[in-house]
Amino acid sequence: MTDSTLLPAHLALALEALVTSLQSRPQALALLALGSIGAEPERADAWSDLDFFVIVQRGAKRSYLDSLDWLADAKPLAWAFANTVDGYKAITNDGLLCEFAVFEPQELAGIPYSPGRWAWRRDDSVPQMWASSMQPLPSARSVDWLVGEALSNLLVGLQRFRRGERLAAMRMVQVYALDRLLELIDSVEVAQAGVRRDAFNVERRFEFRHPSRAALLAECAAGVDATPACAGAILHALQSLADVPPFMQGQIERLTADCQQMIGTNLQAKLREFCPQLRQRGAGRGFTNQP
Repeated sequence: MTDSTLLPAHLALALEALVTSLQSRPQALALLALGSIGAEPERADAWSDLDFFVIVQRGAKRSYLDSLDWLADAKPLAWAFANTVDGYKAITNDGLLCEFAVFEPQELAGIPYSPGRWAWRRDDSVPQMWASSMQPLPSARSVDWLVGEALSNLLVGLQRFRRGERLAAMRMVQVYALDRLLELIDSVEVAQAGVRRDAFNVERRFEFRHPSRAALLAECAAGVDATPACAGAILHALQSLADVPPFMQGQIERLTADCQQMIGTNLQAKLREFCPQLRQRGAGRGFTNQP
């Protein structure tokens, strides 16, 4: 049975029910628990979902994707949709999110995934060692690459902001450039002990890995209209961690100032448009600015 002593009760019960359902189906071979219900049960909480792989006999995958009765028998489903060719996202009647994929044994060798924990194996046809991917996980990228990519993201994002593409600018600066900054911090600063980084999503648990950097996030991801200020904050953070070429620093600072000036000009125009309306309303009520 599943070693679920560290899991919250609702997750442990859901996992046990899924094991029981799969055990009753001869074509099911194993259940690999992933994420916080897998190799890291100590971080599971009320907000965790149920991430897993189901391993089935060769030729059985299609039937397990066409019908989710094996899951519904464990946890009745309120909603589900196929988000990949291999799996689903689903919500149980009691609100538990499940994200899962179904694989045949020969497929696992070509799939990268973070280490998991076997909740159940029928036999050794699914080896214990397959709890970890046979494919290499993404490796740490060089400081030079991270800085260069972040700087180019900032430059392009500010140019798009200046053009008026504020959504595209926000994503280029506050998502792509920020992600590179987070990777850089992971590379050059010591993380909090016991907090593992997600191999595929650098933003996951960043505040826990680097609590002293948590306040930086509000400066670097402040919303669609704050992209120039966010670019300045990211540039300053990059400079505190690595060498930034003076030319790129100057280009980004010039564009940042240009964008901020444009924001100020637009704001003044809106105020000029709005203030006469206020004066007219005040005059209608007997109020004026005259002594």
